Amino acid sequence: MPISLRVNEKEKSIIKSYANLRGATVSDTVREAILEKIEDEFDITIYSKAMKKHQADSKTFSHDEMLKKLEH
Repeated sequence: MPISLRVNEKEKSIIKSYANLRGATVSDTVREAILEKIEDEFDITIYSKAMKKHQADSKTFSHDEMLKKLEH
């Protein structure tokens, strides 16, 4: 699906230079950058939720304790 993106001349130059440096097309470079940003945001959200859950119940186990739990 085509998507239009408006950038100024300086941004265009930066994007094109980066794409050339990578040996990729502008389209591939922009697509990968956007998807990577989205993935990073998902990771941060999941991490934040996990940390809140951990802070509410911060019981921890040593490596040996965890191995014993996993053996059963």
